[in-house]
Amino acid sequence: MKAILLVDHGSVKDAANRMIDCVGHLVQSLAGDAAIVRVAHMELAEPTISQGFASCVDAGATEVVVFPYMLSPGKHSTRDIPRMAREAAAPFPHVIVSVTPAFGVHDKLAEVVLERAGVEAHGRAPESCACMRPNGTPERWCGDACRETARNVTVAH
Repeated sequence: MKAILLVDHGSVKDAANRMIDCVGHLVQSLAGDAAIVRVAHMELAEPTISQGFASCVDAGATEVVVFPYMLSPGKHSTRDIPRMAREAAAPFPHVIVSVTPAFGVHDKLAEVVLERAGVEAHGRAPESCACMRPNGTPERWCGDACRETARNVTVAH
């Protein structure tokens, strides 16, 4: 059984920490019985990544997909969370674990921005991230989180 472990940064503010619970319930509602959904915080609050991972396994997960609930591919989503996921997975060598990229550049996020700003979408998202590059630069600033290249990155343990 596949589980999704949503991981945010964690906060000293309880209301900020509770938001990931709401997201977890929403994702679980959309997934139905197809996946187990749990939440965790990278730091400052509980459940920790280790506690969240164990909760997934206790619920019957044989595969855990860790999703850094962060916008950009910064050090937490590319280094810290994968390391912490490896550590959390160590007691469960029979469980497959992977870490997804952060949200990154995605047309669904652009739709949310427009909706929150009260602006109706009139165009279409480009087929390629190349169209989203500032000033036509050749660099792919969206990194691994680009919708063109987003993929699970297996965490070896």
